[in-house]
Amino acid sequence: MTLDELINDWNGPQAQGRIPVLLDETLRDGLQSPSVRDPDIAAKRDLIHRLARLGVDAVDLGMPGAGPKALAAVRALMVEIRDHRLPIHPQVAVRTMEADLAQVAEIQQRVGIALEAGAFLGSSPIRMDVEGWDLAFLVDMARKAAAFCRRHEVPLMMVTEDSTRARPDVLQAIYGAAMDEGAQSICLSDTCGHATPDGVRRLVRFIKEKVVKDRSVHIDWHGHNDRGLGVANAIAAFEAGADRLHGTILGIGERCGNVALDQLMINLHLMGFPKGDLSDLPALAERVAELCDVEIPANYPVLGRDAFRTGTGVHAAAIVKALHRGDVELADAVYSGVPAALVGRRQEIEIGPMAGHHNVVYWLEMNGYDPSPDRVERILQAAKNSPRILSETEIRAVL
Repeated sequence: MTLDELINDWNGPQAQGRIPVLLDETLRDGLQSPSVRDPDIAAKRDLIHRLARLGVDAVDLGMPGAGPKALAAVRALMVEIRDHRLPIHPQVAVRTMEADLAQVAEIQQRVGIALEAGAFLGSSPIRMDVEGWDLAFLVDMARKAAAFCRRHEVPLMMVTEDSTRARPDVLQAIYGAAMDEGAQSICLSDTCGHATPDGVRRLVRFIKEKVVKDRSVHIDWHGHNDRGLGVANAIAAFEAGADRLHGTILGIGERCGNVALDQLMINLHLMGFPKGDLSDLPALAERVAELCDVEIPANYPVLGRDAFRTGTGVHAAAIVKALHRGDVELADAVYSGVPAALVGRRQEIEIGPMAGHHNVVYWLEMNGYDPSPDRVERILQAAKNSPRILSETEIRAVL
């Protein structure tokens, strides 16, 4: 029997005919995390090459208005994309101020390739109250920003911050003004990680049906993970009609982080929307962790140390039985919702206090030992008396 016959998939068939577009925010929103280190330009060059190879469609290069260092990095990365003809579209985050937008126009003119401006503007009642803004002010800012970009041929994505707590009429007025002046994309932002999947669906459908209507304007989704719903919300946004989804590698970013782009890519692949070969994903995540000085938790989905690792006897027995049948694909699926082979990894069986005979037999066979009953029993007894997984050194000492 095939795996499709052996697994009854309650997830059901996924919507076809649309391809999700992905924008990586690691080098901008990811670096706004208060716990990360800002890599040097050489490291950032390496990262955008890795992202391009992975099939990511666009990358936010930073916020040039943040200062000379940020501006220099954006310029250098634009040249890298141009000179190496990387198949990835560059973007930067800017305020809806002419000074910021003028920098984008200058960079684009100097380098000779398009640079999308992600111009952001607060939109929720709470933000408007704190800042002392009214709707007329916001609409005027959006209109002027979009008009500037149109005159200077700068692609514009109009971003409303805190969209998931904004009033419909406010979103309609801001986006309407930007689209009237030529904005090619609009971006809904769950800036505070407030939304649930149902809320995301309602918001995206409202924007698609009542705001964008029949215009050829793309809808972006930018989410945060404060309630632990980042990836689920991004999937909900795509299912409701969003065209491009934002995220960061390992989900690094403000407070609890952004949508984890790596997890999103895995889920989209399993839903039937492959973006390419994901075997380089672990290496990319490890590189980001190294450069940004963050740790990958052991239980992090797909990329963590324990993602495909078990010390439990029942689980190990099922995996080993499948392997003894010569069916590696079955062994990779019997106790795993994500195939380890998808990211170039394999199932790992350890020996610890929850282990059974199959754990020990598997280890002995994999390491060239005859799994005699005496050896199996001695190792198993050592494992049962241990408070944790036995190391290779400890197992060999028992042998």
